[in-house]
Amino acid sequence: MLSRQPPRLLRRVAQSPRATTILTPGARRTLIPAPSPNSGPLLTRRPDRALPNVDPHETRTKWMRTLPFFGVVVGIATLAIFNYQKSSSSVVSSTLYALRKSPQAREILGSEIYFASKIPWISGTMDQLHGEIDISFWVKGTKGRAKMRFRSVRPDRLSYFKTEEWSLELEDGRVVHLLQPDEEDPFRM
Repeated sequence: MLSRQPPRLLRRVAQSPRATTILTPGARRTLIPAPSPNSGPLLTRRPDRALPNVDPHETRTKWMRTLPFFGVVVGIATLAIFNYQKSSSSVVSSTLYALRKSPQAREILGSEIYFASKIPWISGTMDQLHGEIDISFWVKGTKGRAKMRFRSVRPDRLSYFKTEEWSLELEDGRVVHLLQPDEEDPFRM
């Protein structure tokens, strides 16, 4: 049942450019169209406004076109999160610290040894639970750059990790082994 509005208000609404007047026997009411994209905020909602003219198949095809882009963004974000987890791990921090303290590495790279790029990419596996660490990443110092490789395994669950390789691969292709066979393992954990 429609409530009767004062004639003055009804005339003002009927003169609005967005309003469509519908005449029914015995009553006069207005039908407000759905808001258009550029019409501004909808301040009041009337129960007798028109439904939006949207084709459901068009929105589905638009959604299907953006799905591959969404998948690529989620994949890149996942890789970035896992790489950040590797770069902030104690293993990477320990190897960088040992690299800074190594006289052989300081001779090759110089001082101020750190990651070669602002966003380092740590490649390889770091599975401490199952006893396998095999990572490599680029480092730089004041004298040059090199790719550091670190490999450590734990033979069984109750033993310590044993470092198998800790080396620097220089840009000219030379490989310098920093782990000497007669020295004690600097990464004993």
